[in-house]
Amino acid sequence: MRSEGAVPYRHLPGNVTPGTLERLLWVVVVLALIADVATTFVGLELGLSESNPAARGAIEDYGMAGMLALKAFAVTVGLVCRPFLERPYRPIVPAGLAVPWLVAATLNAYIIVTVL
Repeated sequence: MRSEGAVPYRHLPGNVTPGTLERLLWVVVVLALIADVATTFVGLELGLSESNPAARGAIEDYGMAGMLALKAFAVTVGLVCRPFLERPYRPIVPAGLAVPWLVAATLNAYIIVTVL
């Protein structure tokens, strides 16, 4: 007995395949990472503080290298866990990285604009 029919598979709109979606989302991860790091450090230069305790400690101890190490660790965890997912569900890994970083960058940008 095969289990593929037991789990409904939703097709993506148009000609988008899970592989194409995943590649696009990895690009979004890189852009979100850059935006989060950039807005964090601009905010810190303006006298704001980092609210994430882990990031705050890394930045206080190691500066930008600490922040980049945290981001690299998160991406590494995602890449290590990715093969455990079935191919159609692998785009969830970059989405799970990109969404919080995009939210953080957006909030950072909003706070920076209100301070200026």
